[in-house]
Amino acid sequence: MNVSFEIAPVFKALGDETRLKIIEMLSCGELCACDILESFAITQPTLSYHMKILTECGLVKSRKEGSWIRYCNNDEMIAEIKTFWDRITTEQENCICKNERKGGNEKEYHDL
Repeated sequence: MNVSFEIAPVFKALGDETRLKIIEMLSCGELCACDILESFAITQPTLSYHMKILTECGLVKSRKEGSWIRYCNNDEMIAEIKTFWDRITTEQENCICKNERKGGNEKEYHDL
């Protein structure tokens, strides 16, 4: 499977300012949903929506503790994203731009 398709939902999730702020908050450690909610002027259902997106794409992990849900960043996924970003922003022998030029096909980069 092409890694860019697995990572694409992560970048889509990060396209929202609230979700970026949540990731930043979780960089300091695990937080309860109630603690996250206090930092935003949003409703609990809206926070649940954002947390669902972040957990489904693998950026955030959740665990139930009594009646509370606690969240933390998924450090393994974040490391994979950093590696992926470095790979696609650094010239390499098997770079898509070199492969496309060799084949004579002037395919657009947005097809990545």
